[in-house]
Amino acid sequence: MLRWFRAFLPREERFFDLFARHSKTVVQGALALQDMLRGGDETLVCCQRVNQFENDADNITREVLTAVRRTFITPFDRVDIKNLITSMDDAIDQMQQTAKAVVLFEVRTFEPPMREIGTLLVECANLVGRALPLMQSIGENVAMLTAITEELTKLEGRVDDLHDIGLKELFLKHRDANAMDFIVGAEIYDHLEKVADRFDDVANEINSIVIEQV
Repeated sequence: MLRWFRAFLPREERFFDLFARHSKTVVQGALALQDMLRGGDETLVCCQRVNQFENDADNITREVLTAVRRTFITPFDRVDIKNLITSMDDAIDQMQQTAKAVVLFEVRTFEPPMREIGTLLVECANLVGRALPLMQSIGENVAMLTAITEELTKLEGRVDDLHDIGLKELFLKHRDANAMDFIVGAEIYDHLEKVADRFDDVANEINSIVIEQV
């Protein structure tokens, strides 16, 4: 009955503007992370850019949570809005954790699988950016939203595979050399894998909302 009643009331649509702003920031963070993984003299500059985009995303997340508290009619359930923006924010938070590890361990060169993961993470961020506008009319866009979330899950699986391949290559490369190089490389791989995991969480939140709305 409540869902039927809500359907006839005007909804606060600014949430979609906030989602769009946040997803743009996530894409920018992913691109900065991709640039960071190219290594070289610009590595620190790219890390700083990741940090800045993470700060911007945090500010937008706070705007969303404030709007949830103050808005009478929301596009979908308040808990779903909170969970969606939090999962998006977790993705860029994990990018920042990757950048922090790079700064801490003074890494300037990155393995090919790391760079490939960076490319896949940009794809994940772009997919999220495509999905969010479609949620303004979920009933008309179920098939497309489902396809996007399935692709996000596939990309997360590819990142898992690259993580395992990269760790194996790293072990073979450093098993007779400096163990610290393996430890640092493994730390970077783990952070990158967690970014993909967080994007998979976003896919799960979108699926949950779609199920509730159709």
